[in-house]
Amino acid sequence: MPGGSVDASRVDTVYRPGGAVDVRATLRPLQRGSGDPAFRVEGSDVWLALRTPSGPASVVVRPAGGAVAVSAWGSGAEWAVAHAPELLGRGDDWSALDVSTHPFLQDARRRQPGLRLLRTNTVMAMLVPAIMEQKVTSRQAWRAWRYLLRRYGTPAPGPAPADMFVPPTAAEWGAIPSWEWHRAGIEPGRSATVMRAVRVAPALERTLALGRGGSVVSARLQSIPGIGRWTAAETAQRAHGDPDSPSVGDFHVPALVGWALTGGPVDDDGMLELLEPWRGHRERVVRLISGSGFRKPTFGPRMTIQDHRHH
Repeated sequence: MPGGSVDASRVDTVYRPGGAVDVRATLRPLQRGSGDPAFRVEGSDVWLALRTPSGPASVVVRPAGGAVAVSAWGSGAEWAVAHAPELLGRGDDWSALDVSTHPFLQDARRRQPGLRLLRTNTVMAMLVPAIMEQKVTSRQAWRAWRYLLRRYGTPAPGPAPADMFVPPTAAEWGAIPSWEWHRAGIEPGRSATVMRAVRVAPALERTLALGRGGSVVSARLQSIPGIGRWTAAETAQRAHGDPDSPSVGDFHVPALVGWALTGGPVDDDGMLELLEPWRGHRERVVRLISGSGFRKPTFGPRMTIQDHRHH
């Protein structure tokens, strides 16, 4: 745990990782679109509105030379500061990842020395938005996220930027009426999955004790009807810091991996075959690719946008 200082409702610490940490790249997976009420970038600062086990917290993360300054406000401030090192990648060990046999990955790693896999230590806070993103475009899911956070979230405490909201608790997600899910564009299948998840929220949070993900964590998450391999991976990547959980079933990731590594698109099976030499680090490889600036060709079919709000 870092040593923090307290000033009124504010808690401060400085995390010294002993190596490079790219704050924005490391925290980027937490951002749900450009208008995310729980994530804001202001200059080099990253603001987060977090739902912690101790309550809501506003957190600002500031690069400070070879260190990272973290300040937090709210009843969850001390918890947020105590877990800030893991949020910024402490325990995420890249030393065994060997990309020397692939020039693209070797260059991507060279240009992203500060990339780390985060670990939020909050399962439900990562699971609910992942459920929202099932089988729809990111634009639809992020619109729903904004609507529900602004309506049912908690205004971010302290001096957080305006219009930031802390996501609801598991119980508060469970109390949202069906018609509000409908207005947000979330059809009954996905909202029912959220309801099933919130009923076993304490058990899901206990999976954090199992370490940085893996097959057991994935199986526990997938034991809930409506949660499949993709949703489990998206959750474990963020909540547990799982380094080996690529998003199988994603509309974009397999093609991105295929184009980057072979110059052509692949499906899920093809992606897993390409990533097999880096088993144990497969999500790290995907993050290297996605953060490298590489873009796959834009031709090809687009996912059809379905608006469930008017059905």
